Amino acid sequence: MIFFSAHGVPLAYVEEAGDPYKAEMEECVDLIMEELEKRGMANPCTLAYQSRVGPVEWLKPYTDETIIALGQRGVKSLLAVPISFVSEHIETLEEIDVEYKELALQSGIKHWGRVPALGCEPTFISDLADAVIESLPYVGAMAVSNLEARQSLVPLGSVEELLAVYDSKRDMLPPPVIVWEWGWTKSAETWNGRAAMLAVLALLVLEVTTGQGLLHQWGVLPPLP
Repeated sequence: MIFFSAHGVPLAYVEEAGDPYKAEMEECVDLIMEELEKRGMANPCTLAYQSRVGPVEWLKPYTDETIIALGQRGVKSLLAVPISFVSEHIETLEEIDVEYKELALQSGIKHWGRVPALGCEPTFISDLADAVIESLPYVGAMAVSNLEARQSLVPLGSVEELLAVYDSKRDMLPPPVIVWEWGWTKSAETWNGRAAMLAVLALLVLEVTTGQGLLHQWGVLPPLP
């Protein structure tokens, strides 16, 4: 089976901000599979999304959950295609090649492979240069904040618009359960610091009143009469 894994985005980017990313990924998969069929290949395929972070919902299905489900269905061979990654980096070399491969093997998949990213492949570089040249006349249009009015070749929301959508979804989530904190957090260190100050103060009072302790042994405090 051919396993297309694309980088995920928050679901709100697509449903509320109008990001065409999901539709473009699905169309890209369809075009690739059409080309493979022309060359005599009839492999089944699936598309999933990886690398989600944060508390809000991202595009589904998720890559890790899909791999587990494929293993449970009895799939034994999987060829991963990093469809939205143009170069090799941590999300291909570590996340796909190590983490997802290990998950696949644990899920019962026996054979795992991956298509390399495009990188500096000459045809890709040539096409990318053509896209840059074609986009130059539209540079001025990219500053338009209205999604419907924008005429650029990249019809995405501005960073501010996308972050606002993400924050609105995050604010709708229930607050986390408040628990007693220990460790390197601001709240925990505040309480740890207060406890340490009280302990030092108690030791000083004990030493001054009894005349025994490290400060007397070191000669910092004079002995009691």
